[in-house]
Parts: sequence; structure tokens; C-alpha cells
Amino acid sequence: MQANSTTNTQAETTKNKKHSVNNAFASKFAKSMFLTISGLVILSFIGTRMFTHVDLNLYGYMVGTLVFIGGFFYRFIAWGERPPTKIFIKKGLKLLFRKSTPKTSVEHLATYRFIWNRGIYRWSQHLLIGWGCVLACFVTFPLVFGWMYFTMGDNGYYTVVGMGIDIMTIKADGILGYFFYNALNISSFMVITGVCMVLYRRLKNMQARAEQTIIYDFLPLYLLLFISITGLMLTFSNMFLHGWGHPVMSLIHQFSVIVTLIYLPFGKLAHIPFRPLSVFARNYREHYAEQATKECKVCGDHFVSVEQSNDVIQVLGVNEIEFNMEDGFNLAELCLPCRRKYRIARFSGIATHFVQVKEANQNAKG
Repeated sequence: MQANSTTNTQAETTKNKKHSVNNAFASKFAKSMFLTISGLVILSFIGTRMFTHVDLNLYGYMVGTLVFIGGFFYRFIAWGERPPTKIFIKKGLKLLFRKSTPKTSVEHLATYRFIWNRGIYRWSQHLLIGWGCVLACFVTFPLVFGWMYFTMGDNGYYTVVGMGIDIMTIKADGILGYFFYNALNISSFMVITGVCMVLYRRLKNMQARAEQTIIYDFLPLYLLLFISITGLMLTFSNMFLHGWGHPVMSLIHQFSVIVTLIYLPFGKLAHIPFRPLSVFARNYREHYAEQATKECKVCGDHFVSVEQSNDVIQVLGVNEIEFNMEDGFNLAELCLPCRRKYRIARFSGIATHFVQVKEANQNAKG
């Protein structure tokens, strides 16, 4: 009887797998892309009142955005399939509704408080670039997909339409109208200021100069700078040159945006769409640190949660990497200073990890 029950259970499981929606797609990437593009089409259908308000001048931006989404899903799925990533995403989702999550989200995604300890200069440059890009996205993407647009009557008033619904009516020459029209210009000035601050620091700071590369570190900044400058030149052409050179500059600006969107998931700028997951990591560290902390096997300091230490050892085992030392502990059970001193001891033959001297920069900010 038990064998028959087991056989029936296996048959039901196999049947459910055959009818699973995942079997309709070749991969997780294909499924994610299909669902996302379908969602965008539906939202655009609603927002443009059944595609009756489509701006073909923004078609290039739409294509670039779709390519960016494909690159983002490819990068995210490849990253999310790694054993350590699976652990912290799975546990991070369970801890998403902690009381501290709103505060952590504001500090990591809005005020960038985690950068404050590095200095007000670096905090300012991150704030300007971050919020400049966010503001530009909040304006650009709704316009590109038709979720928001403006209509103008003969009385000098704009009607703001959001998701096919008339939201408000504003004066074309009023304060709100001014900010609506110049939102991208404001974001451009913010990005240009922030990028110039970053470039100045990276060219003047000797440590930063030694660590930077042209392609990985400077190219993203040049792209952001080029987008912002060409965007401002469009406004300059309209306001002071009566539209002279606008068509050519419009194509140059559109091309720079598309190239940046395609490049974004595969370069240093990829940390922008990945940034919200830092809330998961913070919740993971804080929650398990409140339960129990791991004591360093050498100096006795409590340096990390027991859960995180065990997860590290587990992930190393999954990847067939063993750091079990002859002294009877795993290397992951040492705090960072003792770990470095232990590695020195292995090369020098001197038990430097038992020397009770902390590093000079142990508590340094930055």
C-alpha cells in the first residue's frame, strides 16, 4: 500500500510539472521577458487610451529600454542563480516586512546615509547623480510608454494625462508648468555637477587614480555627462537658436541614451537597478545578528552572526571550496583582521594571528 501511495504521489507530481506554466518557456529569462513585455504593452494600451496617443519620436527610447530590460534580466538571473545570492535573496524576502525595513529603505535608496561616513563630498556627488538619474527616469519612462502625456487647449492651459485619466490642468506659463517642462534640465544639471565632482576626485586622489580603469570606471561617467550635455543643448536650441540644429542634436541625444541603456546592465552602472537588494542584505545582517553572533576563534571578538558564518561555510562547501585549517577551525570563523594575520602566518611560518594587535585602520571610516 505504501509503495502504491508513493507511486501515485510521484505521478501527480509529474503531472503537475507537465502542466506548470514554466514549461511554456525555454528558460527563466524567456519567462521574465515575456511577462514584463506583456505588462508594458498592457500598461501602454491603457495609458495611451488604446494607442491613440503614441509619440513616434520616442520610439528609439522605447527600443533601447526593451533591450535594457533584456540585459537586466540576463544579468540578474545569472547573478541570482549563484549559491550565496540564492541564500540572501530567499532569507531577505522572508525579512522584508521587518519594522526597520522602511528606515533602511530610506537610508539606502533615498538619503544614501551609508555613504555619509565616507565624507560629505562623496555623499553629495552620489546624491546629485543618484537623484538626478531617478528624476530623469520618472519623467522619461512614463512619456516613452505613454503612461503620461500632456494635451493643450486654446486657452493656454495644459492637461496632464496619467494612465489615460485627466489628472490636472495647469497654466502653460505657471510654476508647475515650468517645473514639468524643465524637470529633465534640472536632472541634467544635477548629474553634470555630480559627475564633475566624481571626476575631480578620481583625478586628484592618488589612491582613487591607482584603482581606476578607463573602460570600467570612467566610461559610465562620460556617458552620463554626454547624455546630460546633449539634453541641455536641445533646450538651448529651442530657447535661443529658434530650433536650429534641433533634429540633428535630437538624434545624437537619443543615440547616446540608447547606447547607455544597452550598456547599463553589463557595466559599473548595473549597481543602480540592483541597489534595492541592499535592503535585503541589511535586514539579513541585522536580524541574525540580534539572534546570535559568532565569536572569532582567535581573538574572541563577535564579528558576524552565527547564521551568516554558517551560510558562508555552506556556500563554500557547495562550491567545493574547503577552508578547514589544521588548527581545527574554518577560515570563515575568523574576523577579518585575524583572517589576514592567519594568512600571513601560513606564508611566514610565524604565528602572527596570535599577536593581539589590532590593525591601525580597524575602525577607519570610508
